[in-house]
Amino acid sequence: MTISQWVLFGFSLWTLMVLMFGIGVSRWSKVLSGRATLTDFPTDKPHGSPRYRRILRAHANCLENLPILFVLVYLEGITGLYSVLFAQLAVVILVCRVLQTLTHVTFSETSATVLLRFLFFISQIFCMLGMGWLIWQKAAPTFPVL
Repeated sequence: MTISQWVLFGFSLWTLMVLMFGIGVSRWSKVLSGRATLTDFPTDKPHGSPRYRRILRAHANCLENLPILFVLVYLEGITGLYSVLFAQLAVVILVCRVLQTLTHVTFSETSATVLLRFLFFISQIFCMLGMGWLIWQKAAPTFPVL
């Protein structure tokens, strides 16, 4: 596997861990102890502590970006790109994703923490744009002319 494929795997595992340990443990401990029922967690109504709600949003953030990273890594494979820069950008994405999630979950929402989360987020976006540019440079010469 390439480094970027390992990063994609790591991003997927991170998303799963946020779900299992951030959301699942909280919900199942309440259900199994009789403090809640399976229907006490509606998705259309806020519930739980502020930290729990931040974990839900952090998980949603992971899910929003995972398909984009998948497409980029998939296109890397199709085009045969495999560049060191592409791999480095992928690693930065994973590191920033983990830091964004930890910031989201660990700290209450203040201007400083929201700014920090945004900086981690925008870093991921710029890395994805860079990866897209590298793919475009590799694939553009083969683009069929109509």
